[in-house]
Amino acid sequence: MRCIAAGKGEIDSMYKIRNALARFMYGRNGVDQLNVALLWGYLLLWIPQMILAMTVGSVILDLLLDLVRLAMVIALFFRIFSRNLDRRRAENQWFVNGWWRMRSRFHGARERYADKAHKYFTCKNCKTICRVPVGKGKIIITCPKCGAQIQAKT
Repeated sequence: MRCIAAGKGEIDSMYKIRNALARFMYGRNGVDQLNVALLWGYLLLWIPQMILAMTVGSVILDLLLDLVRLAMVIALFFRIFSRNLDRRRAENQWFVNGWWRMRSRFHGARERYADKAHKYFTCKNCKTICRVPVGKGKIIITCPKCGAQIQAKT
């Protein structure tokens, strides 16, 4: 077998390209969690669009999905190359907060469902979840956050 090695000139030109790209991206937003979500959304819309184009053949639906995907790509590249870092970081933080709120709510619900030793009640005033042991009968629960009382049966 013959081994093909890159010459010194080829390696130098690769470094030059990498450095030029790094200089270009300096001071720009780059890729963050919201951009990754936009890319995944683009890809996840692309698959059903291909399936719908082969089966249904609706021109209007195909055009609508194309426009949504085009808007996602424009937003993706706009965010990557943007120099307004404060605004892009605020957008990303808003997205991350919402994503983690939704994710933790889902995981918390799953854990509460699996917990057979406790019963969970939600305060009507502040939406705090209160945990009470099972088998205590009819009790009055005082919300630790707002002080409202919940009358419930465990």
